[in-house]
Amino acid sequence: MIEEFWERARKFHGHECPGLAIGVKVCEAAIKKMNLSPSIDEELVCISENDACGVDAVQVLMGCTMGKGNLIYKQTGKQAFTFINRDKGQSMRFYLKARNEGMERSEYQEYLLKTPIDKVFDYRSVDIVFPEKARIFSSFPCETCGELAAEHRMRLQEGKKVCLDCFNDYSRDC
Repeated sequence: MIEEFWERARKFHGHECPGLAIGVKVCEAAIKKMNLSPSIDEELVCISENDACGVDAVQVLMGCTMGKGNLIYKQTGKQAFTFINRDKGQSMRFYLKARNEGMERSEYQEYLLKTPIDKVFDYRSVDIVFPEKARIFSSFPCETCGELAAEHRMRLQEGKKVCLDCFNDYSRDC
């Protein structure tokens, strides 16, 4: 399985790297530990806590994409991925514990791909509120720049509906 996954992910991503190996390995882990198969629609969701190379493997191997609404980016900067199986009411978080202890880049990549899942990731079932399924929103023109933006991303500023690019945020939070 890992060789086939690696080849598909490499073709999609465009090159080989340890980051892609992390993504391939987390997909293998999710499939084995949760008995998952790739997502057709939104029955499987992945919450990625990073925007690194491994996310490409999750997209191509698990069918979780931003466009379908079943890939959610949570900006923590951690090599952590939570997979949610809506059909089974199951969720599990995988956190990378394998560290590159002075290995060459290619050596670390091979280590990630060939090492047992339990040595590469800490993982546990998590109780989390399942994200709502993707919705389709109406778009409206920004009254400043004229570009269309989805209604849930518009703001009211000085009586005008404006997009996030034109919105001047105001905060006095300490």
